[in-house]
Amino acid sequence: EPIHNKLNYGQYGVQALDGGYLSHKHMDAWRLYINSKLTNVMFAEWRIEPPWKPVTKKGTGKRMGKGKSSISHYVTPVKAGRILLEVGGEIEYKQVYKMLRHVAAQCPFDARIISAEILQKEEEQKNWIATNNLNPFSFRYCARNNFLGIKKDLSPYDLKWSGKY
Repeated sequence: EPIHNKLNYGQYGVQALDGGYLSHKHMDAWRLYINSKLTNVMFAEWRIEPPWKPVTKKGTGKRMGKGKSSISHYVTPVKAGRILLEVGGEIEYKQVYKMLRHVAAQCPFDARIISAEILQKEEEQKNWIATNNLNPFSFRYCARNNFLGIKKDLSPYDLKWSGKY
């Protein structure tokens, strides 16, 4: 996702590794836990929108058909690579790691704890691989030239994102 994949304040955060949906229950659990751990010299910024996408559900014992059922709850869709939460202030990585590990574990999808240094190292490594890679057979090259008839098994998103997601 080209937006919300960098830290605004350059300290620490939680990043989604896979896509998925967040409900208000996840956000409330995070909010209660984070607010109990924050001190006066720390802050947290929520980088996700409130739930807006309706999810419908049929009642137990109802037969299929007869139109769409009523709205059960609302969710927020999250793409891979998005920053969910950012924490900053006068805090060290060891202190924030315990707090953010709890938040990352409660995600309904895989998430990790990041810092500005981690993101910078990953960007440098990605650029180094792009410039120093001698192998001409990248995923993008093989998919676009239909090696081994692979195009029939790929989705348009595989071609767009070069098999990253």
